[in-house]
Amino acid sequence: MAVGIGFRRRLDFLLLVIAILSAPVLSDLILSKVERQIDLTSQIARISSTIKAENDGSSSVSEILLAIPELQAKNLAYLTARVIEGKGKARTSGLALTVEPANPKGMPPALSFYSIVLPKPLANGDSVTLDVLAAFTHSLRPFPEKITQADIHLVLFQDTGHYLSPYPVKVQSLAVKLPQARIESYTKLDNTKNLGSEIKYGPYENLPPFSYSPIAIHFEANQAFAVARELVREIEISHWGNVQVTEHYDIVHGGAMSKGEFSRLDYQSKPQIRGASAFKHLVAKLPPRAHSIYYRDAIGNISTSHVRGDSKKTEILIEPRYPLFGGWRTAFTIGYGLPLHDFVFESEGKRFLNFSFGSPMHDIVTDSITLKVVLPEGSKYLSVSTPFAVQQEEEIKMSHLDIFGRPVIVLKKANAVPEHNQFFQVYYKFNALAMLMEPFMLITGIFFLFVTCIVYVHVDLSISKSSASYLAKLQWDEVRATVQQIQNIINQCLSTHEKLEASLRDLSRTGDVQACKAARKAADGLLKELSKELKPLIAFLQSTPPAAHILPKVEELVAKERELQERLMAKHSTIVDSHEKKLGGKETENRVASVQQKIVALRQDIEDLMEYVDEI
Repeated sequence: MAVGIGFRRRLDFLLLVIAILSAPVLSDLILSKVERQIDLTSQIARISSTIKAENDGSSSVSEILLAIPELQAKNLAYLTARVIEGKGKARTSGLALTVEPANPKGMPPALSFYSIVLPKPLANGDSVTLDVLAAFTHSLRPFPEKITQADIHLVLFQDTGHYLSPYPVKVQSLAVKLPQARIESYTKLDNTKNLGSEIKYGPYENLPPFSYSPIAIHFEANQAFAVARELVREIEISHWGNVQVTEHYDIVHGGAMSKGEFSRLDYQSKPQIRGASAFKHLVAKLPPRAHSIYYRDAIGNISTSHVRGDSKKTEILIEPRYPLFGGWRTAFTIGYGLPLHDFVFESEGKRFLNFSFGSPMHDIVTDSITLKVVLPEGSKYLSVSTPFAVQQEEEIKMSHLDIFGRPVIVLKKANAVPEHNQFFQVYYKFNALAMLMEPFMLITGIFFLFVTCIVYVHVDLSISKSSASYLAKLQWDEVRATVQQIQNIINQCLSTHEKLEASLRDLSRTGDVQACKAARKAADGLLKELSKELKPLIAFLQSTPPAAHILPKVEELVAKERELQERLMAKHSTIVDSHEKKLGGKETENRVASVQQKIVALRQDIEDLMEYVDEI
C-alpha cells in the first residue's frame, strides 16, 4: 500500500481478510453489475452503489444481503435502498425498501450484514436493479492526528477496492470523489486511474464472493469537520398561531487536534494558509417564513450572523465568536418562530405536526440528538410516526398559567446525518375550548384582585384602642423597644471588648504597659456604666407577662456577656503581668491559651443569642 498506516490498522485488515476468506457462499444470486461511488467531499463518507442482481438458482429469492466490515459498520449512520425502474434517462428510483440488520449463520463476527427486503420475490432468471446509499461518520481519520495552525489538514480513508458481497460479481467499478486534487498517496490496484480530484478503480470482472482488496487514500480535506456532540431541539406548539423552535448546540471541530499556539494576527492576515483547517461559520437552512430569529450563547446575543430568505427557504449564516480549529468547542442556541398552519394539520379528527427531524445545519454530524415536541396543555391520545427507528419517551413540562402541565414527546437518536432530516409526524387530539382556559384564568384573577381592592377600601379594619388586642399590641411594642435597647447596650459592651483587645495588640507592638493599663481603666469605667443601664431594662422584662418567652434568652445573653468581660479582664491582667516580668511570647501564649479558647466560645454563643433575639 502507498499509504503507511500503523501496525494496529494493518492487523485489523489482516484479521478482516482472514475472516472474509473463511465465509461461506449464501445463495445462487449473482451481481451482474455493481457501480460504486464514494463521495468524500465532506466529513461524511457517502457510498452510493448501483447493484444489478440476477437469480441464477432454482428457488425464488426475497431478500438481498449487504456485507459491511465491522470496522465500518460501527460508524454507519444511514442506510437506504431503492428499486431503480426504467432505463437510460427514464430511470427513476422507486419507494424505499425495508433494510434491517441480519444475522446469517456461519458468518464471521468481523462482518455485519443487512437485509434488503425485495418488493416481490425474484424468480429464476429475473433481475432487479437497486440503488443503495450508505453514509458513514468519523470514517475520515486525521493523519497526522495533531497539526499546527499553519499545517494542511490531511485525512486517511480506508475501504475495499472490490465490492464486498456474499455473492459473486461479474463486473464492478469504483469511483472515489475527493474535495480537491491534492492527494498525498493512495493504493494502486490493477486498472487504477487518478483523474485529479477523482480516483477510479476498475472495472474488475468475475470477482468471487467476499472478494476484498483493501485500499487507503491519504488526501487534503479542509472542509468543515463540524460535529455536534449534543443537539437538543425543542418544538413548542401554540394554537394561538405559532410554532417556536429552539435548538441548543454543543459543537466541536472533529478534525486533527490543534497543537501549538494560536496567532490571531497570522489567521487574519493569511486565513487561507494560517487557518485552512479551521471553520469560521456554519450555514443553517430554516423553513420559509421563519421569523423572530435569534442566535446567542452563554455570554449573550451574537451579532455575527446573517439571514437571507426567499419563498423556498430561510438561510442563516452563523459565525461563532472565534474560528474553530481541531478539538476546539463552542456552544450556542438558535431560535425562531414558524407559522402554525404551515406545520400543524388536521386529519380524521386528529391534529398532527409534520416537521423535519435532523439538524438544519449543512453537512453536520450529530453524535446525539434529542428532539422534544411540546404540545398544548390538554392534548390527548398521542402517537408518533418516524421514517426510521428512534428512542421515544414522554414527559411533562410546566409553563406559565399551566395547571396540569404540557405533554412532551421526546425522540432520541445517536449518530445522525443530514440524510435523517426527514419529516416525522406527531398525532394528538386537542379541544379548541381548552385554548380559553388561560385567558379565563387571567380574567378571573384580575376580577378577584379588583374585588379585593374594593372590599379593602370600604371595610374599616382599624382596632379599637380599648380592646384587649390593642393593649396587648402596645405591651409587645414596649417589650420590643426594651429588647432593642438591651441589644444596643450589649453591642456597646462588645465594642468596648474590641478596644481592650486592641490595647493588648498595641502592647505587643510598642511595649507601652502604661497605655495598656489606661485603656483597661477606661474600659472598666464604661462597662460599669453600661451594666447599670441594663438593670432597669431587665427588671422591666421580668415584670411584663408578654416578655416571658423571650426573657430567658435575654438573661442568658446578659450572663454570657458578663462572663466574657471577666475572661477578657483575666486575659488582660495576665498579658500585662507577663510584659512587666519580661516573659517570652511563647510562655505568655501558654498562660492565656485556655482563657482564649473560652473567650472564642463565649463570643460565638453571644452572636448566636443575638441572632435568636433578632428573629423573635
